[in-house]
Amino acid sequence: MEEPRTTTAAASVSLPEAAGTALPEAGAGAGADAGAGSSAGAGAGARTGAGVQAGAGGRRAGAGRVGPVALVVAGGLSVQFGAAVAVLLMPRTGALGVVSLRLGLAAIVLLVACRPTLRGHSRADWGTVIAFGAVLAAMNGLFYQAVDRIPLGAAVTLEVLGPLTLSVIVSRRLVNVLWAVLALGGVLLLSGGGFDRLDPVGAAFALSAGAMWAGYIIFSARTGRRFPQADGLALAMAVAALLALPLGVAESGSKLLVPSTLGLGLAVAVLSSVLPYTLELLALRRLPSSTFAVLMSLEPAIAATAGFLVLSQALSLTDALAIALVIAASMGAVRTQVGGRGGRDGKE
Repeated sequence: MEEPRTTTAAASVSLPEAAGTALPEAGAGAGADAGAGSSAGAGAGARTGAGVQAGAGGRRAGAGRVGPVALVVAGGLSVQFGAAVAVLLMPRTGALGVVSLRLGLAAIVLLVACRPTLRGHSRADWGTVIAFGAVLAAMNGLFYQAVDRIPLGAAVTLEVLGPLTLSVIVSRRLVNVLWAVLALGGVLLLSGGGFDRLDPVGAAFALSAGAMWAGYIIFSARTGRRFPQADGLALAMAVAALLALPLGVAESGSKLLVPSTLGLGLAVAVLSSVLPYTLELLALRRLPSSTFAVLMSLEPAIAATAGFLVLSQALSLTDALAIALVIAASMGAVRTQVGGRGGRDGKE
């Protein structure tokens, strides 16, 4: 999932830097690459360091956006349907048990598939991957504590405020702020006009998970710049699993080893961790993190759909209007980035 270190150095943008600097075309640190071999060709074809030649380059830059956007949407579908399955699993293991199963099994899958090397990494590399793993563990733990107390759609609605806030912070263009505000309006409408009816502890967990979600976007990008292929993600997932496992064992004990529970846990791990993190980190390679953050506003809409199909949670007309607002904001953000970036690429 991670971008090789040889990819353009201009991608090195952290949150403090991005707050005062325009995001580079390479995607604010271009988070990752699940199969860096195949995705490297696609990413390089769209834009590599020195950029795109005049004329045809602008057209390629616009066309290259279709892939990353599709990856973000596919990742959102995967993670929210995985979350719906996790809600069904929660009565068996509890919230912390679900987290430990999800992260532990996802770590095993990624470590077996990637076989990351432990040698040749600096102290800063290890510090980055440990921080990424801690963010992953916290994000997942806080989110499942939230959905254990409040409905899935409301939890995701609150959680997405983190990426929306990041989008406003890192963007220097007023139009991107306006798209974020429109998305926020849809998010609030999807909540039913307010969160006063929700369990305050559950709402607090969801908001905290949103802050960790913003951290996930930042540290996935940093990890992608330091580790080749999927090594960084696999190691970070292992760190997250080690942090979560003791809590899950303390809560659920031997219940985690029931075969049917392990099967459902594996489904949650693949749907909610392996696939979406792979797709999202691959998307970050070619998509500015401000646009990526606004695209995260699609998550409440996807969660509402998953809740309807898996958990039989009906959608109202208000919900449908909220979803339309969120989708419109996301599409507007993508079109703005395509037009603005493509024009500059054509001049390089």
